[in-house]
Amino acid sequence: MLKWWKIAGIVLVLYALVAGLLLPVPNLPILEQSIRNLYYHVPMWFGMLALLLASGFYSAKMLSTKDFGYDRKAVSYASVAVLYGCIGLATGMLWAKNTWGVYWTNDPKLNSAAIGMLMYAAYFVLRNSIEDEEKRARISAVYNLFVLPVYIVLIYIMPRLTASLHPGNGGNPGFNSYDLDSRLRMVFYPAVLGWIFFGFWIADLQIRIKQIAFKKSLID
Repeated sequence: MLKWWKIAGIVLVLYALVAGLLLPVPNLPILEQSIRNLYYHVPMWFGMLALLLASGFYSAKMLSTKDFGYDRKAVSYASVAVLYGCIGLATGMLWAKNTWGVYWTNDPKLNSAAIGMLMYAAYFVLRNSIEDEEKRARISAVYNLFVLPVYIVLIYIMPRLTASLHPGNGGNPGFNSYDLDSRLRMVFYPAVLGWIFFGFWIADLQIRIKQIAFKKSLID
């Protein structure tokens, strides 16, 4: 039986996909019509952060309770978060090509995002390199809790301390200046919420699959 937030996620994502392409947007310098990517690129990073926070929460629960079920939840949320990060990078590269003329520049926010993604890629490499379930769950949880604050610093703090081509620097309007435009706000906020709900739904499906596989392994 679908929970209300799953239904809301479907409705909000569909709304964002359709309204993001059809509704009018302000004609901003440099960004122009590419501002529509705001509805698809930025929500990915908000969704990734929400999923990583959930992953870190369950890693902490695993360490405190020694319940491997929490480890399965932690890795499921982290895997969907990395998927969101990949989509965020892809949409960001397309946006960069349209506004800056290249897919990738030596921009601190881009480089920080790439480093953050590599750190979480290492999380999965680490997990796959450890065969013992208990040891894998414990070490993965410790690494997850270590890398989460580092990721937040890389993505949300460090880029603000230096010049960047992202909004607010280099002639691009700051986020607050176009966030106040009602035409963008009426799609952007539902998009953020919808993609977060949708990501949690995907993770929930992964968790159920892992739980079924675990119960099956006990029977076998």
